Amino acid sequence: MSRLYLIPTPIGNLEDITLRAKRILSEVDLVLAEDSRKAGFLLKHLGISKPIRAHHKFNEHKTLQTVVEELKHGKTFGLVTDAGTPGISDPGFLLVRECIREGIAVETLPGPTAFIPALVNSGLPADRFVFEGFLPHKKGRKKRLEFLADEERTIILYESPHRLLKLLEELKEWFGEERQAAVARELTKMHEENVRGTLNELTTYYNTHTVKGEFVLIVAGK
Repeated sequence: MSRLYLIPTPIGNLEDITLRAKRILSEVDLVLAEDSRKAGFLLKHLGISKPIRAHHKFNEHKTLQTVVEELKHGKTFGLVTDAGTPGISDPGFLLVRECIREGIAVETLPGPTAFIPALVNSGLPADRFVFEGFLPHKKGRKKRLEFLADEERTIILYESPHRLLKLLEELKEWFGEERQAAVARELTKMHEENVRGTLNELTTYYNTHTVKGEFVLIVAGK
């Protein structure tokens, strides 16, 4: 039966793969992967041998219809990204939307994603929050920061290491130096780090400490 499986993969520690994810990966006809090499490494670690096809932001528009046609003819595909749950700041949305339009079954497995452990571990309210992912790099960035400055819910942001300090400085400017926040770095990995404090304290900290890896910022609402 035609079906697309969205399969979360570990964000760092390979022990976080679920038993169900492992089973589905062993059963699908083909694995669609954001990075074929990383997917190949994971499958090898799990003792699974499956065809892998690249499916990422640079080719998903071109290959979308081909994938959908194969699914319509009875194939079962598993979609994985480099880490975490497909569709969360990663490829997945376009394919899911098209499969739903074409009446193809879509099943999403629960599993790893970076922002949930970062949020819960921050010590900031987790009952109501807004996920912003990566802010626009240029166009619309100032407008978005201005809007978020009045957000009352806890705010979740992703950022790359070379832009972290810039973002912290911008948040200080728009939110105020004393706004509480937390930065989670390299979650589930050997060098995992969670730093909490005011935006001013976090800026001071990362001016003198390592700025490497994957970052999740949790900022208190207004």
